[in-house]
Amino acid sequence: MAKKAPRRTAERILEVSLDLFNRFGEPNVSTTLISAELGISPGNLYYHYPAKDELINALFDRYERALDELLNASDGVRNVEDAWFFMHTLFELIWQYRFLYRDLNDLLSKNRRIETHFQGVLKRKTQAVKTLLDGMRHAGNLTIDTREVEATATSMVVVLTYWLSFEYVRAPRQALEPAHAQSALLRGAQHVLNLLMPYLEPGQRQHLQALAISYSSAANYPT
Repeated sequence: MAKKAPRRTAERILEVSLDLFNRFGEPNVSTTLISAELGISPGNLYYHYPAKDELINALFDRYERALDELLNASDGVRNVEDAWFFMHTLFELIWQYRFLYRDLNDLLSKNRRIETHFQGVLKRKTQAVKTLLDGMRHAGNLTIDTREVEATATSMVVVLTYWLSFEYVRAPRQALEPAHAQSALLRGAQHVLNLLMPYLEPGQRQHLQALAISYSSAANYPT
């Protein structure tokens, strides 16, 4: 049992670090604060993660693995209902690791590993969205010129990537608080899928509008 203690400590460090990064923003959280929150010595923390960047990279690795697993589900999207669920699930994952998006430009400027890996993340997100569009098109629920697919997929990924930043600018005192998470995620999913409105078949367009109204009412926010 004693051999498992270091692993449990390392896991706990990651959990607490993720919580603090999400709450206060990664630049505002020091390793000293993380140690204090855990009730351990800075030396104990450094034993597991000798540098703050190693903490960030470990959390990013977790996010990347979860993201890739989720993106694989894009090949099962055939209609608006599927797309809504897929996008909302994607936003839930982004919310879970929201510090990456909240502090994205800062992280990219100082962490070469995240800079290079995030470029891959964008490519895989774009490919997943293109797969989603292709599945809906083959199911007869979407009519889109193949020449428009790349630009549409890119626009959707831009909203996915910067939605939380928009929410933060829109309401900095509330946007990244857990109490406002559900409405923020629903808004994000809605606005990503609204980019498909010109291409949806009439029945699918009406269904997307109905979903937006239904979820908006449930989350108690204006459309």
